[in-house]
Formats: sequence, C-alpha cells, structure tokens
Amino acid sequence: MSTLIVSEPVTAASLTTQELYRELLVRIGEDPTRDGLLDTPERMEKAMAFLTRGYAMDVKAVLHDALFEVEYDEMVIVKDVEFFSMCEHHLLPFFGKAHIAYVPNGKVIGLSKIARVVDVFARRLQVQERLTTEIAEAIAEAIVPQGVAVILEAQHLCMMMRGVEKQHSATVTSAMRGVFKTQLQTRNEFLSLLRSGGSGT
Repeated sequence: MSTLIVSEPVTAASLTTQELYRELLVRIGEDPTRDGLLDTPERMEKAMAFLTRGYAMDVKAVLHDALFEVEYDEMVIVKDVEFFSMCEHHLLPFFGKAHIAYVPNGKVIGLSKIARVVDVFARRLQVQERLTTEIAEAIAEAIVPQGVAVILEAQHLCMMMRGVEKQHSATVTSAMRGVFKTQLQTRNEFLSLLRSGGSGT
C-alpha cells in the first residue's frame, strides 16, 4: 500500500527573509537567477535591517550616560540634523533635516545624543508627523525641560518618484511643547535663530 505524503503549504511564515525577497523579484517580473540579481535578496535583507534598526534601539539606553545636571537655563538649539527614514505607506525613503531646541530645567543632553534620538525614531517605518512628535516627547520625558521644539523639513520620494511626481516640494512639520507653545516670545526666538546662521535647508 502506498503512503500518501501531504506536504505542508508554503506560507510567508515558513520562508526566510531572503526567500521572500526572491519571491518579490519574481512577482515584479524579474529573474532572480540572473547574474545581477543572484545576491540581491541577501543585500535587500541587510539593507532593510539597517534602514529599520531603530526598532532595536531604545531612547533610554541611548541617553542613559548623556544627561548632565547644569544651572544653564537658556535655549539650546541643534540645527540641521540630517535624517533618513522610510514612509510606512509606500516603503519609499523620505529625508531631510531636523531642528531641535529645548530650554533646560536643571539638565541638558549631550549634543551628539540628540542626533542619536532622531535616528532611534527615523530608522523605523514612519510618517513625518509622528516622527516629529516622537522626537519631542522623548526629549521632554528624558530631561523634563521648560519646553522643547522640533521642526522637520523633508522631501518624500513617494511624492517625487510616483503619484504627483513633484520634484521640488518639501514638507515641514513642527511639535512645540512647554514654553515654546505657551510663550510667543520663546517660539519666535527659536524660529528667528533657525532663519539666521546659514541654515543649509
């Protein structure tokens, strides 16, 4: 008597990441066995892991050794922090510069760590609006400043390469907390300082 062997159906969960990328190449009409694409699934896996490494990063771990008690209570601004992210709607890049300010309330953040905070959230699938607020809220939670302000200026390839195909458009988002929201003079000082000093955006 012959034995009937029933193979398990192939599902996405049973495939490796590289096998999924190889299948994607087939679905778009490519031949993953041709020379130029033989190593592409491996490269895609490594690239996506790098571009979304923010999921494995934690703000508290990034900042734990970079918070310093000071008596300084004037505005601190870090301008033109480059960032690169991935639009969660089309998995296409958007990129630009972040401008971050805060007024300390007894603690400051090591300057390089502010750029790291941006990366923690930018290196995830994102929308620009949420990215802006996440950066502001992370800084507010870390040092409880008198106020924090974040402005992002970005270009989105989902607008430039597809859809409306507008090459020179830019999207600007802001998040104001504390004195930047309640005190017009403080907010205007921040915006004035951004406009001066040769911003590269």
